[in-house]
Amino acid sequence: MSLQIGIVGLPNVGKSTVFNALTKAGAT
Repeated sequence: MSLQIGIVGLPNVGKSTVFNALTKAGAT
């Protein structure tokens, strides 16, 4: 949950890239 909150705090630019990286890490 905390990871998602941190992503929201990041700039809109590159947020998708960071989100995808975290998603893949979490999915794995």
